[in-house]
Amino acid sequence: MDTIITNNNLLWLLQLASPALPVGAYSYSEGLETLTEHGVITCHDTLMHWLTAELQYGAIRLEAALIVRVYQALQNQDFAALTHWNMWLTAVRETEELRNSSLQMGRSLIQLLEKLQPEIKIISDKVGTLCNYAVAFGIATAYWHVDMKAALLGYLHSWVSNLVTAGVKLIPLGQTTGQQLLLNLQPLLTSAVEEVLQLEDDDLSCCSWGVSLASMQHETLYTRLFRS
Repeated sequence: MDTIITNNNLLWLLQLASPALPVGAYSYSEGLETLTEHGVITCHDTLMHWLTAELQYGAIRLEAALIVRVYQALQNQDFAALTHWNMWLTAVRETEELRNSSLQMGRSLIQLLEKLQPEIKIISDKVGTLCNYAVAFGIATAYWHVDMKAALLGYLHSWVSNLVTAGVKLIPLGQTTGQQLLLNLQPLLTSAVEEVLQLEDDDLSCCSWGVSLASMQHETLYTRLFRS
């Protein structure tokens, strides 16, 4: 029975982290398109440097930390904490563009989850209509009892995969180069998860002003493949 449950948990996580998940993640570049257009990111090395900096200091760490807190809140049936952390994440979004993308993807994931598992609506109603993507992801992993470390690895790997795919299109890079990037980032993904799990509430901060500026400038680009 334990083996069956473990396999089911892994399959649920793979479904959540899959690029086939219809939440619209593929339509956002999180400022990468702006940075490519301005000649900041032009090759494998500069994309690797940017992704490394984001994993070490960027807002993606806050999203991962929020998954931990959402998971714990649901384990404790603490719906007040669940609502608090969702509002907190909305408030700390640096730009309207990043906030809107998080809320759009969160709304899409919640709607999908409610169709797949109607019982989740009891939880999602506590959050309200403005649910961030990381919070929705945390709700899903907690509901399906996915291992916490595995959930964080899946979330961060999905984020990296989406941006590497964007880089392959924008720079452009070859498919093999993109896969090499993902392989090279594996140790950093693992260390990021370990660090996120140790973060106290007072340690929740990030330094990603470059991404913020790039996201604000995205809508003024002459041509765009991705949404602002």
